[in-house]
Amino acid sequence: MSKRNSQTSKSAARERLRAEREREAKRAKVRRQIIVACSVIGVLAAAGGIGYAVVQANKPSQWEAVLDKQVVAPANTTGKNGTTVVVGKSSAKKTLKLYEDPRCPVCAAFEQTVGSTVKKDYAEGKYKIQFIGGTFLDGDNDKDGKLEIGSRGEGSKNAMSALGAALNVSPDAFLEYKEALYSAKHHPAESDDKFKSDDYLIEVANSVDALKNNKKFQNAVNSGTYDAWALAMSQTFNTNKDEVKGTPSLVMDGKKLTGSDGQNAPMTVSEFDTAIQKALAS
Repeated sequence: MSKRNSQTSKSAARERLRAEREREAKRAKVRRQIIVACSVIGVLAAAGGIGYAVVQANKPSQWEAVLDKQVVAPANTTGKNGTTVVVGKSSAKKTLKLYEDPRCPVCAAFEQTVGSTVKKDYAEGKYKIQFIGGTFLDGDNDKDGKLEIGSRGEGSKNAMSALGAALNVSPDAFLEYKEALYSAKHHPAESDDKFKSDDYLIEVANSVDALKNNKKFQNAVNSGTYDAWALAMSQTFNTNKDEVKGTPSLVMDGKKLTGSDGQNAPMTVSEFDTAIQKALAS
C-alpha cells in the first residue's frame, strides 16, 4: 500500500469516527430530552394527582354542605328555624322538656320502659311535651356558636331529619315514629350507624299507620328536605339553657327530673311517677 493511500484511508477513518460520534451525541441528546419530558409529565401527573386528592379531601361532606342551606321547618313547629317542638293539649299548664339523641341506647331503654307512661300522661293532658333532639353521638358539637359536624356517624342527624318529615305529617305521627325508632325491634346498637340509611328509616316508618307508604314523607326523607332543620335542632340542644349535656334528660320548670340516684333521668315507671308528681305539684 502506498503512503498516499494509507494517508487517505486514515483520513476517511477519522471522518467516519467523527460522524459516528456526532450521530451518537445527537441520539444521546434526544434520549435526554425524552427522559426530561417524561419526568416533567410524571411530576405534573403526580402533582395533579396530589392536587386532586387535596381538593377532594377539602371538599365539605354532605352534612357540612347542609350547614349552608336554608332551613325548611316542618309543620307543627314554632320558634327560630322551627326548632321549638311542643305537642299536647293547650289546657296543660306545664311542659316536660325531653332531651334525646336518636342513636342513644339509654334513650331507647327509657322509651321502652317509661315511654308508655309518658304517652299516657300526655294524652290525659297532665303536661305538654317539648322535644329537643341532639346529635352528639355522631360527634357533632358546638364550636364558637356554630355547629361542627363530627366524624362518628350520620344516624342521629338522618333520623332527626326523618322525625322532621314525620312531624310535618302530624304530631301524632311524630310521636309514634319516635316510639318506633326507639323500640327494641328497630333501635340499633350504638356502634351500628344503621339510621344513616334512608331505606331503613322508611322501613321503620312503615310500621306507623300515618306514615306507611306515605309518599310525601318518603320523598322528604330521600331528598333530605329537613336535613338543615335537623342540624338547627342539634344546635338548639348544644346551646340549651338547662345545662343538659347528655341524654335522656327530663326538665320541667327549669329543674331536672331524676331517679333515685338524684343524678340521672328516672329509668323506671315508679321513679318517673315519683319525679313527675313532685314536678307537677311544685
